[in-house]
Amino acid sequence: MVRIVQGHLEESEMKSNVNSLKQDEDRRTAQHETVKGELRKQVHDEIKQRSDIDDREKAEIESVAHELKHKAIHEVTTTEQEVTRARQFARISQVVDYLFGLVYGLLALLIALELFGARQSSGFKQFLDTVTYPLVAPFRGLMPDPRVGNFQLMLSYIIGLIVYALIHFAIKGLIRLMAQRPTAI
Repeated sequence: MVRIVQGHLEESEMKSNVNSLKQDEDRRTAQHETVKGELRKQVHDEIKQRSDIDDREKAEIESVAHELKHKAIHEVTTTEQEVTRARQFARISQVVDYLFGLVYGLLALLIALELFGARQSSGFKQFLDTVTYPLVAPFRGLMPDPRVGNFQLMLSYIIGLIVYALIHFAIKGLIRLMAQRPTAI
């Protein structure tokens, strides 16, 4: 019987401890919620105070925003103009490269045909001589052109090819200078 009473006492003590722990947990949760609510209120009040802007600050913000918007629009417009200009110069550069490529090709073909002793009576050789005459005329007789039978090394035309390469290089440099973004000094 004593054991039964002791068992009931221990059981009631355990229930009492569990109830006490539950009450303590509930009290702590309530305190936590109270502190959290107060902190939330303080944060909201501080945000509200910081967001209150007077008319002078609003006008200043509007002015800065307007200036930034104007600068952004100007930069976009300027960039668009520069891109258009760069495209135009790129197209011009491509045309120059193509034309000089034709000149190089024609002169190289003429030099090769002369080197291998092509017949002057050939229709293609006559056509090539006619087309390239304005290109090689300034260089004819500039250098002695060594010959062995029908085979002739046209040193004058090779010098002409080098001169045209230098002219090509100079024109490309000029195009690059004009295509670059203008800068104020």
